[in-house]
Parts: sequence; structure tokens; C-alpha cells
Amino acid sequence: MRKRMVRAFTLILIGIFLLSGCKKTVGTPEDNPITEEDEEEETKEDESEMLKFGFSAIDMENPYFITLASAIEEVMDENGCEMIVKDPGSDADSQADQIEEMIKEGIQAIFISPVDWEKITPSLQKLKDAGVKVINIDTQVKEMDYVDAYIGSDNKKAGYICGQDLVEKQPEGGKVLILECPTQNSINDRITGFEEAIAAAENGFEVVERADTNGEFEVAMEVTTKILEEHPEIDVIMCGNDQIAVGAKTAVNVLDMKDVLIYGVDGSPDIKKELKKSDNQIAGTAAQSPINMGKRAAEVGIHMLRGEDYEKEIYEDVFMINEENVDMYGVDGWQ
Repeated sequence: MRKRMVRAFTLILIGIFLLSGCKKTVGTPEDNPITEEDEEEETKEDESEMLKFGFSAIDMENPYFITLASAIEEVMDENGCEMIVKDPGSDADSQADQIEEMIKEGIQAIFISPVDWEKITPSLQKLKDAGVKVINIDTQVKEMDYVDAYIGSDNKKAGYICGQDLVEKQPEGGKVLILECPTQNSINDRITGFEEAIAAAENGFEVVERADTNGEFEVAMEVTTKILEEHPEIDVIMCGNDQIAVGAKTAVNVLDMKDVLIYGVDGSPDIKKELKKSDNQIAGTAAQSPINMGKRAAEVGIHMLRGEDYEKEIYEDVFMINEENVDMYGVDGWQ
């Protein structure tokens, strides 16, 4: 009897050892050790899944803003984040309504390029009250105290290099039409830079007329046609962006005014294609990079919501593209 008990006890012990050797996972932390590296990766994944952004730019029919949003979305997708895109269609009231919608949808941060840099202020207050971080892109809001980070181009320099290029091309001076948009501070800065450059010229440039285009192609075409019919002596048109420049060029073509010089700001594919044509009125464009701007804005937003260090102000450089160097940048996309 005693031998049988010893044999049975031995078999039980062997069974226990065999089971413990085959066991892969059990329900206690001690049996399933997790490395610090695994914990960090899981934490990052959880954090990324929680990040929810909004995007509201001036007009999503403008290829510049389409490219800007796409660049941000690319980084968002890589990090498992969500972004809600709304199109205010150059209407300040629509932008305000859409921002309220995004707050209700639970965004934690928003990328904003304001339709109207002053009218956006009540929306900024609502975002602050809701605890939503504000990443101001491209064109500044007037009340920068509401902004957690700004990413844009050196817009004053953009206008200035257009003016410098004009002085070199036309040192004898000339008659100027300025097509602007006072509600967009980025365009205001560009026009200021341009005027400073031509004011420093030895021979005078006279600003004969200026007009608000709302930053849009159709408005630019209409006002340019009207003003050139009244002032056919105008030989230079400075435009606040490339969409305005395309509108101005359309008007100049209709009026068959071949000797007018037109400047834009953006470096858009449409303008670069025009620069490749012979007998073209586009003198140049001060180029931005919505791709670089968008990617850097996205990185700032993610760092911000993760509680990491981030740059609060980023100014992307600008540069002149004209018929002499357009081949360096290509005509099929943005730089």
C-alpha cells in the first residue's frame, strides 16, 4: 500500500511539472511579464487613437488649401489620428457655424486659417471655453492670444521679393494695380511687403488703383476687367495670391493687353504652367510650400496633445519662381 501511494504521489508531481513546462500564458502579471518597451508602444497607440482634430481653412476649392489639408491628413493617418475637414467656402459665418459643429463632435485641437481675421474672434473664444487647442495656419487671426501655435509663411517677404523682381524687370517705374483682400492678414502682409519694395525704387511706381477681390478668381477677373478699361495705362498688377493672379490674367487676355506684368503669391501649378508659355504676362510668383507647412503643423498638433514640447511659431521661407527657374520646381505639383 505504501509503495502504491509513493508511486501515485510521484506521478502527480511529474504531471505538475509537465503542465508548468507547457504553460504559455496565465492570468497574472507575474506569469506574463510585459517589458517597458511594450508598455510605451501601447501607451502611444492609445494616445494616438484618442487624438481628434478639426480643420477649417478659407476655401476648400482653392488648390492651395486642398494641398495643405492633404499634407496634414497624411501625418494624421500615419499616427492613427482623426481629422474632420469643413469647407466654409470663403464665408465667415459658415466658418463660425462649422467650428461650433466640430466642438460638438469632440475635437481636441483645430487647424484654422480664418476667412476673416477679425470675425473669427468669437469662435476662438468658444474654442478656448471648450478646451480645444488652436493651431493657426497660413493666415493669422487678429487676436493671437487665443492661439496655441502658429505655422505660416513669411508673407511680408513674399510680397517684398515680388516688388524687388519688378524693380529689376522695370527699372523705369510704372503704373500699378493692387488686388488685395483686407480680411486676410496673410494677403495684407504680402501687399505691405510689395509696397515697401517699390517705394525704395529710384524711379517711381504709382499705385493707380486697388481693389478687394475677397481672394477669389471670379471677383479678381471682374474687377480687373473694369479697372483696366478705366485705366489702360496700368502695366503692373500685384495680386495677393495665385488664384487672384489667374483671374487677373484672364481679364488681361480678354482685353488683349500683352505688355502687363502680373505677380502672384503661392507657387501654384497653374501659375508655373503659365510661366512655361511664351508671351506670358505672369512675371513671377513668390512660392510657398503647403506640403511642408501642413506636415509641420500636423507634427506640432500631435506633440501638443500628447503633452510634448513643440514649436509655438514656425515661419516657412518663400522664394521667387519665374520663367528663368521654373524648370527647377516642375509644373505638375506643389513644392
